[in-house]
Amino acid sequence: MTRRISLLSPAKLNLFLHVTGQREDGYHELQTLFQLLHWGDQITLELADAGGITLAQQLDGVLERDNLIIKAARRLTGHLTEEPNVVIHLEKNIPMGAGLGGGSSNAATALLGLNTLLGLDRSLDELAEIGASLGADVPVFIYGKTAWAEGIGDQLTPLELPVRWYTILCPGCHVSTQTVFTAPELTRDTPPITIPAFFEGGVRNDLQSVVTARYPEVRNALVSLQKLAPAMMTGSGACVFSSFENEAAARRVAAELAPRFDVVVAKGVNHHPDR
Repeated sequence: MTRRISLLSPAKLNLFLHVTGQREDGYHELQTLFQLLHWGDQITLELADAGGITLAQQLDGVLERDNLIIKAARRLTGHLTEEPNVVIHLEKNIPMGAGLGGGSSNAATALLGLNTLLGLDRSLDELAEIGASLGADVPVFIYGKTAWAEGIGDQLTPLELPVRWYTILCPGCHVSTQTVFTAPELTRDTPPITIPAFFEGGVRNDLQSVVTARYPEVRNALVSLQKLAPAMMTGSGACVFSSFENEAAARRVAAELAPRFDVVVAKGVNHHPDR
C-alpha cells in the first residue's frame, strides 16, 4: 500500500481574460485561456497513525480551517465513517494573491493525491465537481490540461499550444480579487471571441487597468517588463508576464529585471508533467 505521494502543484497563467457579462448571482461571465506551467508548489501527502487530516506547516495569515487544502480534503473524505490520518506537507513557491492560481492548484492537487493515497477511486469529473465548489479555477488543475475557459471559468476546452517560455514578475503585493471584480469601472461587456480569434491577437486582460490604477507596484512591474517585451497581467494580479519562443530569450529578460523584482522563468505545458 502506498503511504506517501509527492506531486507538483503547478501554477497557471491567463493568456488573456475577458469579462463578457455578469450573472444575477453576482458571478462574472469570462473568457480566458489557462496556460499550465512546469513550475509551482510541491505537495506531499503521507499516511499517519493518528491526528486526522493536518497540515505539517501553516501558511502565514491563513487559519488551517480556511486553507483550501484542508477544505478540499474534508469535502472529499466527509462521507467516510472515520476521518483518515494524513499529514500534508506544502513547499510553497507560488505567491498568494498573485493571479497564478496557487490556492486553487493546491486544492486540486490535494484532491488528486488523497484520491490515490486513500484508494477512493473517484473519477476526475467527480473530483472536478468537488473542486468547483471551492473555486472556479480548481477544475482546470484537476483535469491537468491547458484549456480555453468560459462561463465563470469552469467550462473547459483543452487546447494544445506551441511550447512557450514565460518570464513572470512578482511585484510582492497581494491583490484582492473581490475588490477588482466589484470595481465600478470594470469592463463587463467585452464581446465574446472564438478560439481562432485568440490566435489572431488583439486580446487583453480586462482586469489589468483596474489593478494598475489601485496597485502602483503592479503598474511599475508591468511598465518595466513592457520596456523589454509585450506584457500582460495574469488573472486578477499581481503578477505580470511576457511570452518567449525559447528559454534563453526568457532568461535574458529575467536577468535584466532580477535586481529589482522577484522573477520566475517557467515553461508552458499542455499537460500536467506528473501525469
